[in-house]
Amino acid sequence: MALPKAPIVLIPARMASTRLPNKPLADIHGEPMIVHVWRRAVEAAIGPVAVACGEPEIARAIERAGGNAILTRPGHPTGSDRIFEALERLDPAGRHDAVVNVQGDLPTVDPRTVRAAFEALADPEVDIGTVCAVVGSDHEKTDPAVVKPVVAFAPGSTIARAHYFSRATVPSGEGAIYHHIGLYAYRREALRRFISLPQGLLEKRERLEQLRAIENGMRIDVALVDTVPLGVDTPGDLERARLLLMPRR
Repeated sequence: MALPKAPIVLIPARMASTRLPNKPLADIHGEPMIVHVWRRAVEAAIGPVAVACGEPEIARAIERAGGNAILTRPGHPTGSDRIFEALERLDPAGRHDAVVNVQGDLPTVDPRTVRAAFEALADPEVDIGTVCAVVGSDHEKTDPAVVKPVVAFAPGSTIARAHYFSRATVPSGEGAIYHHIGLYAYRREALRRFISLPQGLLEKRERLEQLRAIENGMRIDVALVDTVPLGVDTPGDLERARLLLMPRR
């Protein structure tokens, strides 16, 4: 088993958020949120990092921080489509054989979690890698906003194949329930295939994009990590992120 040799990390970001306007540029201790995400992606030390921007304001914020940004079409329906455009424009020769998609609203993400998504590609049969953590409360087990992967980790293993993802509490019976974290690592050809596929029936029913891959026979492996990063979607989430990222004195 061997990991892809030349990965790249791409962070899709756009301004069109209804619950938190101009979300990527939200200030967290003097820096836009998207810059915090970019820094953590760089710290993961997987490969070069770029932000795939829907608007020039985001690109300017990243470039001021010393990062690389590429402007993409603003109207992409998903982050996967946005990073594929960015990948093709940044690397038309196809040198990068894998791409890690880090969501632009995860300013507290642990760089080790980003790396774990990539390491789920260690088996050459795996098309897509992602991550999960053990559900921490009874409320999360039944919360439809918490997506649960159906995955069975062998004793001593921290990577296993995903059989399904659901907003329901699955699987039933005794044992851990897992909280899916929306970080993905794609083999390049897997990403190309994924974005070309039509929406699946289960994808539409569960409102989970990753089910499109499973419905079409693609293999997703999941790496088990210790913590779930805070996703920033609302002003309240932003305040929590500011507290979590408070500079140490």
